[in-house]
Amino acid sequence: MTELAEAAAITFLDRSNASFRLTEGGMLAVEHDGKQHEAVYVHSSFPHSNRASYLSIRTIENKEIGIVRQLEDFDEATAELLVQQLQVRYFAPQINKLLKVKEEFGYSYWEAETDSGIVKFTVRGGVGQIKLVTPVRLLITDVDGNRFIIPDYTALSDKEYRMIELYM
Repeated sequence: MTELAEAAAITFLDRSNASFRLTEGGMLAVEHDGKQHEAVYVHSSFPHSNRASYLSIRTIENKEIGIVRQLEDFDEATAELLVQQLQVRYFAPQINKLLKVKEEFGYSYWEAETDSGIVKFTVRGGVGQIKLVTPVRLLITDVDGNRFIIPDYTALSDKEYRMIELYM
């Protein structure tokens, strides 16, 4: 196998060749084909449309160890560990109701009811802060890099839609 082909080869992880555990410090560790990796990160290949499939397991140096095709490739406890890691990495409260959006001096100030409670956040004006990630799903990034999701903007009330129409 050439060096390029070896670098491009995908290693799939499942219960037959990998085992995950939490370290004493709360990091996710993996043993793969007899090699220990004491701190790994879980990245989703499709974080906004299919978060739990094709998970890239990477070292601190961002070197990919392998891909988990689906959570069902592992026992329930391991799948739960991976889900917890995804929830931390891709924490994005879901906006259930927009209460107020006000624009001033190139910023918009938002107040929303989310699945984590009522939040207030600020969004910088300009392109890229509010993205349509599926035909109906909006991803909003505030000035601190926090992300919020509106799962279906077409389900918003007319009043709520008018609040964000300018930003889409």
